[in-house]
Amino acid sequence: MNFYAIRAIYNFEMARTWRTLMQSIISPVISTSLYFIVFGAAIGSRIDHIDGVSYGAFIVPGLVMLSLLTQSVSNASFGIYFPKFTGTIYELLSAPVSYLELVLAFVGAAATKSIMLGLIIMATAALFVPLHIDHPLWMLLFLLLTALTFSLFGFIIGVWADGFEKLQVIPLLIITPLTFLGGSFYSIHVLPPFWQTVALFNPVVYLISGFRWSFYGISDVHVGVSLAMTVVFLGLFTAIVAWIFKTGYRLKN
Repeated sequence: MNFYAIRAIYNFEMARTWRTLMQSIISPVISTSLYFIVFGAAIGSRIDHIDGVSYGAFIVPGLVMLSLLTQSVSNASFGIYFPKFTGTIYELLSAPVSYLELVLAFVGAAATKSIMLGLIIMATAALFVPLHIDHPLWMLLFLLLTALTFSLFGFIIGVWADGFEKLQVIPLLIITPLTFLGGSFYSIHVLPPFWQTVALFNPVVYLISGFRWSFYGISDVHVGVSLAMTVVFLGLFTAIVAWIFKTGYRLKN
C-alpha cells in the first residue's frame, strides 16, 4: 500500500477545501441555519411535538443528512472530474498508484469534508434548538457510513460526467428531492398507508431514519434495517467503482 501517494492526493483535496472555505463550509452551514430558523424556530413553535420530540429538534438529523448527502456527492464528483477535465488523470493512472489507493484518497477526502460539515451543522443546530444524542457511537457510525457511501456515489458521477453541468444534475434533481421526500421534515407515519408504502422505496428514508434513531431513539423503520440498507448501498457503489477501473470506463478513452 502506497501510503505516501494516498496522503499526497488526500492532502491536495483537503487543501482545496481551505482555499474555497466560503463555498465548501460557510455557505452550506448558513443555508442549513436558515432551515433551523424558519422551520425550527418560526414554524416549529406552531407544531406539536413528534413522538415526544420538539419539531425543531426533530428535523435536525434530516437537515444534517441533506447536507451530508449533497456535499459528499459534490465533493467527490468534482474531485475526480477536475483531473479528467485538465488531463492530469492520465498522470495519476500512469503513476505507481493502484486503483484502490486512488479511491481511498479521493473518497476519503470527500468523506472527511462531509463529516466535518455535518458536525459543524450539528453544533450550529444546538444554538437554535434543544439537541441531545442518545446513541453517539451509532450516530458517528451512520455519519461515517453515509459519507463514505455517497462519496463513492459522487466518485461514480464524476467519472460519468463529461461536463460541469452534469456534476449538478444528480444532486439537484435526484438527491435533494429524495431527501426532502425521505422524512427530513416529517415522519412517514403521518402519511396515508399507500404513501407510507411508496416512501419505503425511497432509499434515503432508511438513512434518515437510522440517523434520527441515534439522536432520539425513534425511527420510521427498524434501525437494523437502516444499517443493513446503508451497508448494501456501500457495497453496491464499491462494486460499481471496481467495475469502472476494471473496464476503464471514461477513464482510459
